[in-house]
Amino acid sequence: MKRRVVFLFALFSIWLPIFVIQKPAFMLYHHALAAGCSFTDYIQVMLHGLLLDSTIAGYLTVIPLLCVLVSVWLPGRFYQKFLKGYFLVAAILIAVIFAVDEALYGYWGFRLDATLFFYLKSPADAMASIPLSLFFVQLIVIVVYAAAIYWALRKYILPLFPDTPVRHPLAGTLAGLIIGAFMFIPIRGGVTTSTANVGMVYFSKKQFLNHSAINPCFSLLSSLSKQQNFAAQFNFFSEEERKAIVKGILPDPVSSSSSDSSAVRVLNTQRPNILIVVMESVSANVVGVVGGDSTVTPNLNRLSREGILFINMYANSFRTDRGLVSVLNGYLAQPTTSIMKYPAKSQTLPSIAKSLGRVGYKSDMLYGGDINFTNMQSYFFGSGYSKITADRDFPISDILSKWGANDDVTFNYLYEDICKRPLDKPWFTTFLTLSSHEPFIVPYHRLHELYPNSVAFVDSCMGHFIDKLKQLPVWKNTLVIFVSDHGFHYPESLLEYEPRRFHIPMLWIGGALKSPAVITAFANQTDLAATLLGQLGLPHGGFTFSKDIFDRKVPKYAFYTYPNGFAFIDTTGVSVYDNEGNKILIEQPLAGSSERICKGKALLQTLYDDLGRR
Repeated sequence: MKRRVVFLFALFSIWLPIFVIQKPAFMLYHHALAAGCSFTDYIQVMLHGLLLDSTIAGYLTVIPLLCVLVSVWLPGRFYQKFLKGYFLVAAILIAVIFAVDEALYGYWGFRLDATLFFYLKSPADAMASIPLSLFFVQLIVIVVYAAAIYWALRKYILPLFPDTPVRHPLAGTLAGLIIGAFMFIPIRGGVTTSTANVGMVYFSKKQFLNHSAINPCFSLLSSLSKQQNFAAQFNFFSEEERKAIVKGILPDPVSSSSSDSSAVRVLNTQRPNILIVVMESVSANVVGVVGGDSTVTPNLNRLSREGILFINMYANSFRTDRGLVSVLNGYLAQPTTSIMKYPAKSQTLPSIAKSLGRVGYKSDMLYGGDINFTNMQSYFFGSGYSKITADRDFPISDILSKWGANDDVTFNYLYEDICKRPLDKPWFTTFLTLSSHEPFIVPYHRLHELYPNSVAFVDSCMGHFIDKLKQLPVWKNTLVIFVSDHGFHYPESLLEYEPRRFHIPMLWIGGALKSPAVITAFANQTDLAATLLGQLGLPHGGFTFSKDIFDRKVPKYAFYTYPNGFAFIDTTGVSVYDNEGNKILIEQPLAGSSERICKGKALLQTLYDDLGRR
């Protein structure tokens, strides 16, 4: 059994250099993009890439592990013959994926994914686009690389597999199962809350270095597991009908690209420092000033009298990954997928950070948790953030919750960081809180119920932070925006699709504001991008689904999605629709319901058409 164990560990270990060597080869192949990269950059790419290399190595070791488990009871020489074939197939696949990915990256700008198979449906057309010289070069790469992999596996690994019986089969089986359990760790991507994803190897503000660290086999497999023909979904109307409907509910990109606007001006400066605090799971149902429990958030209630309060704001979805994209990219949440899981698509989105970066803002992101969760790291770098601070940047003594550092720690970190910033350079900071995330265990015990108590803790941290920030010179030129990523199923009597489940608070506060106000217009998270950029006199025509709330000419409504369903809310009422059941779940009142449903369907169709094109 010892030889079998050695065989498994040796096999897992040899996969790693097979994949590691791809990183510098990929960078050297794209030497123009790698210009200026130091030796340290190459090392960083290889080291960070080990995470996904280990995941694929784990997958590739599963079948040999099964052979070991079976051979414990049925020893023989036929396992080596089987493994020869397995190693040959694996070597060819690895070499093909590497060579194709290496060649296509220069054209696509992202690592290999299921897009490849769309082109393979018309191989003649696909080959027509590839220079003949490139085809032969990559063919040579495939042959040489596959032969080298197979030679190494056959010479150094295959002889380690014994054909002799195991003296104690039960003990051998147990040992094999234990190895399998340990093998699950690299396959999963570690022991943290996040599972293996492309974004976990991102480490640099240089997108090419992040892309170089990705294992192309993992990129392809991950894409295949999630790939859908988005543009073919939700085709409720003909293209002419769809265009006619959305023309009256989506902003005109031409007028949105101009600095001229009929919007009310609420800022006393066009270049304030901007802090967006995305509040985890804070529902309007626990915020008194927007109709919730008045005892939970005394600080938000108090601060709302000093700022601009939006009382009819709705989250676009029910998950953080979707909510962040809605807030920071002005992009509607999808009911059947999340664009954050597709780095090749999410990096094409407009973003507040990119828009502000064009006029001199420096953007950074703060989150006390695991930044690799749901591809967040790759998403933020792709959205224009140059610095990300996460749980890895805090001492172990500060990581006191399941999700990471509690909000008292991160708010304090943010305050100290702002104190060090120069007053003459504008900055844009996004801060995602986490203490009000399930399981709602916080170092605070004012309320009995876990969820309201966790929100009360976040509220106390926010109040303390703002009170300190007001004492700094930076306050007079700063705009702070509090907005939730999504609501929460509280109280328990709420239905998962009803409007109260998605009702959230949004508050603008800071010395950069002219005066307090209460905004009653219906709006949702996507509208923040156009509204903020409009106040700064910046174009926002690229934000297709974002409306300037302060613009009198723009229609006012809220739209949100839940798992395969949507809702449309305006001054005529609310309609909630189930796509799977093809039925209306809520229509209050009946009058106008059909028009609201049509508008919601047209928005959803437009969203998925846009998603399919990216």
